[in-house]
Amino acid sequence: MTLPGSAGPAWTDVADLATGAAGHGPVLGERGQPAAPLLVVGLDGAEDLAPVVVEAAARAVARLDRIVVGVAVRGAPAPALRGLTEALDLTLAPTAPTREIVAAPDPRAAVDVLAAAVAANPHAASVLAGVLRVTAALPVRDALDIESFAYSTLLGGPEFSAWLSRRGERPPPPGMVADPVLAVREDGTLRLSLNRPERRNAYGREVRDALVAGLQLAVLDDGIDHVVLDGAGPSFCSGGDLDEFGTAPDLVTAHLVRTRGGAARLLHELRDRTEVHVHGSCVGAGIELPAFAGRVVAAPGTTFLLPEVAMGLVPGAGGTVSIPRRIGRWRTLHLALTGAALDVGGARRWGLVDEN
Repeated sequence: MTLPGSAGPAWTDVADLATGAAGHGPVLGERGQPAAPLLVVGLDGAEDLAPVVVEAAARAVARLDRIVVGVAVRGAPAPALRGLTEALDLTLAPTAPTREIVAAPDPRAAVDVLAAAVAANPHAASVLAGVLRVTAALPVRDALDIESFAYSTLLGGPEFSAWLSRRGERPPPPGMVADPVLAVREDGTLRLSLNRPERRNAYGREVRDALVAGLQLAVLDDGIDHVVLDGAGPSFCSGGDLDEFGTAPDLVTAHLVRTRGGAARLLHELRDRTEVHVHGSCVGAGIELPAFAGRVVAAPGTTFLLPEVAMGLVPGAGGTVSIPRRIGRWRTLHLALTGAALDVGGARRWGLVDEN
């Protein structure tokens, strides 16, 4: 069913979900595009159903090749529905006592926002939801590979191609600089500072390679017991360098560079020794990488943004792995689908940062 008077996403209830009567139409359209990729489940009153029905609905979610979003208009879902809300891709409700729920003063309006985002980039949205479901239980190294495989697939897809066309021609990437990352050793502390303030420390190849070199030093030197990472200029990191998007020689090389040549694996390995200080507008990699660290300190006014789905992609610097391990896959999906900025207070409440 659909919302009365609306041409929005398909709606169903918990009972129909449990019986298999919902969400089992064609998954793909004639051209291979996702068909009806978003299914909304009304949760109000579902606490009155028998537990066996709620359990069946939770199992049914795992079999659906759609993004399945719960909505509770009258308040937070009852504790009896916890197994179901954990199985869903996310739940919208006026209050959010647990991390699989995103607080929305008007949950119906919030559904419309999600539906518009999914409709604009259904490939990226569907792939992201699937990646988050699968990688939540995987070791970090394996999960990073899954993220990168998905990212490389979407690089060859129609949505990223359309984004590149809308963006238009970009100038060639700027020339090399002497110190894209400053490294200072003081006794057992290694301080690494992203040092491209004129580009808001965009995570391009120079910054990436220099950061990786610094992190490798910390991995190899047992005398370094504390790593502090920060950034010069108005922002810690503005995300991937847009001038380099789409410039990899091939998708296989792009995958290997992201995983074997990127900073995510090293930051995870060093997490117990690493503290990241963030400030300004932290976009994409600007929060995906810090989220691996054991401690993240955010300056007042810091904001966080995951814009990749709107580009036809998924977070590709490790964000589908690092961020869910801090705030849960549900809130990660919401951040990425909406592309909305999260302020420092919300980031602290969710656990994305540890101090502000």
